[in-house]
Amino acid sequence: MKRHERMNALLELLGERGSLEVEEAATALEVSAATMRRDMDALAEQQLLTRTRGGAVLSAVTYDLPIRYKRGHHGDAKQSLARSAAAMVERGSVVGLSGGTTTTEIARALATRPDLAEPGPQPHLTIVTNALNIAYELAVRPQIKTMLTGGVAHSRTFELTGPYSELLLGEVTVDIAFIGANGMDPETGATVHDEAEGRINRLMAQRAGRAVVVTDSSKVGVRCFARIGGPETFDTFLTDSGIADSARRDFEERGLPTVLAEPEADEEDGR
Repeated sequence: MKRHERMNALLELLGERGSLEVEEAATALEVSAATMRRDMDALAEQQLLTRTRGGAVLSAVTYDLPIRYKRGHHGDAKQSLARSAAAMVERGSVVGLSGGTTTTEIARALATRPDLAEPGPQPHLTIVTNALNIAYELAVRPQIKTMLTGGVAHSRTFELTGPYSELLLGEVTVDIAFIGANGMDPETGATVHDEAEGRINRLMAQRAGRAVVVTDSSKVGVRCFARIGGPETFDTFLTDSGIADSARRDFEERGLPTVLAEPEADEEDGR
């Protein structure tokens, strides 16, 4: 496990348990106690956890991890989702992207899709996003027109929210929107931790000709604080093959078609 993946796993574990002893965390992540102390010290410097005498406890800023630490978590699934999502987009489309690690991967997949990366006098794609990090990555690509909503920046997810975001989204339409979520439950639908983000995500979905909620299967069955919506908001649920058959049937029976991302051939073969 690479260091950024180990740090992410440590933060995920700490989020589940609230506190961890050094030896407990080292055993769980299969590293030495000395390595775990160094990792905890590094994360404490970033104010992502608080060190205690024998371990660490949650910091006030860790309820939603910064993207730079979350990127490695479920990385293969997110990249499969990104490839499948990018394949749904037609050249010349207007695409809405909410913030999040999976939608960030979708932005990268679109930016490197061969037909969309061709040089030309006009952009081949328009992206509308409320995520600062997505806009930052796409702004250097002349073949993609990038529109960033206004609003107040969220310190943990880099998403812009508030009345300025709502004002802009209320004046545009998009062909297809990809909305990330922290939880996806058949009964509750897509949810996130923050109510302001949930409101913007729902509005972006409502402005789309086709709205796709996209999460890896680890989020299935999870319910978070703020609801985005279910079948009344989304046309499609895109996830990976890790979803249980029973959960997939539950989504479909409630009127939300569920599409599974196709892994690359070498992933299927275990290479």
